[in-house]
Amino acid sequence: MAFLNMRIISFVILVILLNGLAGWLYNLPQDVGPDVPKGKLNSLSFAPFREGQSPLEEKFPTPEQLDSDLRLLSDKTHSIRTYASAEGSMPAIPPLAHKYGLKMIQGAWLGTVKKDHQKEIQELIRAANAYPEVITRVIVGNEVLLRGDFGPEELIEYIRQVKRSVKQPVSYADVWSMYMKYPELIKEVDFITIHILPYWEDEPISVELAPAHIERIYKHVQQEANLIAPGKPILIGESGWPSEGRQRGWAVPGIVNEAKFIRGLIKVANENGFDYNIVEAINQSWKSEFEGVVGANWGLFSVDRKEVFPLTGKVSEHAEWYKELIASTLIFLIVVVCYSRRLQQLATLKLAGFLLFLQILAVLLVNQVDNLWYTSYSDWQRLQTLLIVGLNAVLGGLITHRAYSLLTGQRTPLKFGLWLYTAYLVFAAYAIYKTFGLALNGRYISFPLVSAYLPVTGLLGLILMRYFTAGQWSAATLECNRLVGDGHIKFQYDKAVAYGLILMGVALIIGEFLAFLQSRDFILAYPEINERSGWAFIFTLTNYQLLIWLACLSILALPLLVRENKAADKKIKVANPLS
Repeated sequence: MAFLNMRIISFVILVILLNGLAGWLYNLPQDVGPDVPKGKLNSLSFAPFREGQSPLEEKFPTPEQLDSDLRLLSDKTHSIRTYASAEGSMPAIPPLAHKYGLKMIQGAWLGTVKKDHQKEIQELIRAANAYPEVITRVIVGNEVLLRGDFGPEELIEYIRQVKRSVKQPVSYADVWSMYMKYPELIKEVDFITIHILPYWEDEPISVELAPAHIERIYKHVQQEANLIAPGKPILIGESGWPSEGRQRGWAVPGIVNEAKFIRGLIKVANENGFDYNIVEAINQSWKSEFEGVVGANWGLFSVDRKEVFPLTGKVSEHAEWYKELIASTLIFLIVVVCYSRRLQQLATLKLAGFLLFLQILAVLLVNQVDNLWYTSYSDWQRLQTLLIVGLNAVLGGLITHRAYSLLTGQRTPLKFGLWLYTAYLVFAAYAIYKTFGLALNGRYISFPLVSAYLPVTGLLGLILMRYFTAGQWSAATLECNRLVGDGHIKFQYDKAVAYGLILMGVALIIGEFLAFLQSRDFILAYPEINERSGWAFIFTLTNYQLLIWLACLSILALPLLVRENKAADKKIKVANPLS
């Protein structure tokens, strides 16, 4: 780096150290509650599918893969809950569970997708009778009534058939409100299996309040059940928290929050003697097709079988943050080398600001790559990730060039200005498309925040640089007026895009509000329309992911609404358009 003088080298080192310090502080391990006793859970839902496998496409893991998974889980749980018995390689699970000392809650899958219910029932009966030392309980059907696959009468017939054929206790699993809606089920089952998922409640619960919510719901179901069948056991068949995905009301996904929820659930369960099963063992990439990012990320392990968080000790939101630090530092150094001679022309304060700006852009780009690739589960999703990252990389390069021009007082060449403006228009169109989906039916769609951080931060950085170099607060920083026909500069199309961003922001607020207002349990909780509307607005407007996305839309609209210079209304010379 002989071509860099000591002044530049000193600032480069300082910026890298600041980046490392910020990454270390942001990712410090956090206390998430008392350790799981002996580091082992009572029971854990086990769906064994790997990337590219799916029960919907009838692509199942091999027995060797099942063996590897159960060996892995034997260190984390005493028991597993399965959801199907007959499909693919599922019949191999009970003997492998026995091999690794695991007990099982064996399930039979019933529903409209798989029509051969008798095949599932018969395999459930066969496995329960063949492995009574492994299969301690059985569950006939999972959320059949919630999905509306068929009614309680048909379900009860299947439950009775299994009860006549096995010695193990028999149950049916569904969200807790289904047992309240169909109390006749309480008489039929040997134990009541309820799902309590605070994240998915119509009135979402924060992770801090989730354990108390579970205790309240469990005791409510217990009280109602005792009126029908006193003393009947209750199993929390599913309870968990997502590590990735969109925020719902006050329910925020995250690795730390997932660990915090599980520790809190176990504490409440142990204090009250609750029986529980946690969903789930391994992230399920196939669920992303109909439940988005959030549906694929409830696991103790990632889809490639890496531990998402530990059951004991402190937990970090991003334990491998140092890898992003290394990658962002390398990108930063490459750009510094490319700009090495030009950096010497910058005064000390401008040099420091420019280098810090470069490092921030590099951090945002690397974070985007890491996050989007981790949450891409198919070739089509990965192609979208590559396109978004490619656009952001191009934007980063153009923003860097424009930032240097602002700091040195140079005019940006017309072609660079047009590329930069076009890149922002493309990204604005992408933001409109994503926001439309969120507004229309955003239950499973994540806010695309990571995709927007670099363009938005880049634009804000350019605005600040223009202020410090020219003393002007203006969003018109791209220097990229378009030329058409007779030389007039036209803004109608650009303003249409900007108005589209604003309109979609309003539509998003309305869509989120209506999603709460029309929810069944939300209506039951707040029957009066005024009170329900008030709480719906509160849950909508206190969603910080939604608010950040609205801010991103507003910032992206600014340069499309503001004209670049006073010549916007005048004819200009096509031969020398920047004169």
